[in-house]
Amino acid sequence: MKTAHSMKISSLVQKLTPRAVVGPSNVEIYALHYDSRQVLPGSAFFALRGAAVDGHRFIDDALRRGAQVIVHDVERPLPPQVTGILVDDARQALALASSCYYDDPTADMLVIGITGTNGKTTVSYLLEALLSSAGRRPAVIGTVNYRFEGQQLESTHTTPESVDLLALAARFRAAGADTLILEVSSHALEQRRIDGVAFDLGIFTNLTPEHLDYHGDLESYFQAKCRLFTGLGSRGPRQSVVDVDDLYGKRLASQCQGLWSCGLNEEASVHPATSHLSLAGIEASIVSPAGEFKLQSTLRGEFNLSNLLCAAAAGLALGLEPAMVAAGLAAAPAVPGRLEPVENGLGSLILVDYAHTADALDKALQAVIALKPQRIIALFGCGGDRDRSKRPMMGEVAAQRSDLVVVTSDNPRSENPGSIINDIRPGLEKVFKRQWSLQQAVEEGRGGYVVIEDRHAAIDFAVSQLTRGDLLLVAGKGHEDYQLIGDQRLHFDDREELRRALQHREGRHEA
Repeated sequence: MKTAHSMKISSLVQKLTPRAVVGPSNVEIYALHYDSRQVLPGSAFFALRGAAVDGHRFIDDALRRGAQVIVHDVERPLPPQVTGILVDDARQALALASSCYYDDPTADMLVIGITGTNGKTTVSYLLEALLSSAGRRPAVIGTVNYRFEGQQLESTHTTPESVDLLALAARFRAAGADTLILEVSSHALEQRRIDGVAFDLGIFTNLTPEHLDYHGDLESYFQAKCRLFTGLGSRGPRQSVVDVDDLYGKRLASQCQGLWSCGLNEEASVHPATSHLSLAGIEASIVSPAGEFKLQSTLRGEFNLSNLLCAAAAGLALGLEPAMVAAGLAAAPAVPGRLEPVENGLGSLILVDYAHTADALDKALQAVIALKPQRIIALFGCGGDRDRSKRPMMGEVAAQRSDLVVVTSDNPRSENPGSIINDIRPGLEKVFKRQWSLQQAVEEGRGGYVVIEDRHAAIDFAVSQLTRGDLLLVAGKGHEDYQLIGDQRLHFDDREELRRALQHREGRHEA
């Protein structure tokens, strides 16, 4: 009998409609794997082709470990006792097989997919709060963690590989979840990780330059995002929420089913008639096809008003009354690492934010400019082994919007941190004519940048410069509690480091 932990090869073949099948078909398989090191006797191994590694190289290893089935998209001979399933796309095959293996866990859940360069995580938290207040039991799979009520698992990817994703969905459904909120990355869309998920509602937040090292250009990146709305066939969402302030959002809107457009512009079906942004948060009067309502939130900045509009439009699309949407969003908690304040006794405002693209950094800095601080100090770096083209753009944005920029290391991975910083410099020097020494940064205080490669030391320095009325934005890592240096994953949390630096400064003053 088929269980959640086994399936007949014949069922697998039926699901995949392969190009060719060789070997036994009336055999049970007990696990699906894409990492040959995890293969046990009776497993199916899927040879996935990645950007760096081709899984077809590990078929022999999977066979040595007892794989019963090999699913591949490049022809090759196999032992007679092993079933070979030749498909057009092994990644898509893994997604479809995983759906079958786990009894299609998303078929009877309400599934919401959120895609876009920025805002996915914030919108997922807002929707989690909104739907919980409406009596649903949502599970969330995203950048910060994978969670359902009391369960919380560490996030390895924004969107996990398909078999891991559907295993999570099955686990959360078995625990009582009736809703799945899924952050959908462009990599996951391009790599068919979500092809086994049945979506009800898709949300598009925005599109700005990111991951161009992977996608090649902005148009290819956009087309990957479009797959959520137009490329999943019967599994694609019947309703869509699209932010049409974004130029790519406008293009996408014309292709979507069941469209609810949102944005700051009155052309959007869900938009603010009036809005007031302050240090305390956001107040707005929202116009929608379902009626007008007042929106209040402790989130800060115009970009968060856009995120709130996405969440509000989603709630309305799902049939919630405007009053319920307003109440649910007003009660939503702060989002970890998204303009997250760090308390201090200096009379300064210190915020930690995940902004790691030029657009996200620009929006975060614009949000804090609106608070009219005496001086803005921005601290940031760029990740290694990622799109180099965004580095000078981030430098230019930081210099344009800040009085003092502290350039430091982020997650350098296998790259030299100094080389990453050198890629940032041309953008900084479009605005600031030269780099300062630490002494000059202390004396001048405005209109320049300083380089402190070590992030501990950089945070110490930035905190040492704060005076009453100043604002410090520490950007790039947000909720992350680690730093990736070489092949090491070291504990590092900007919020902890800021508290440590503040204690050190207060202790020094007392002494």
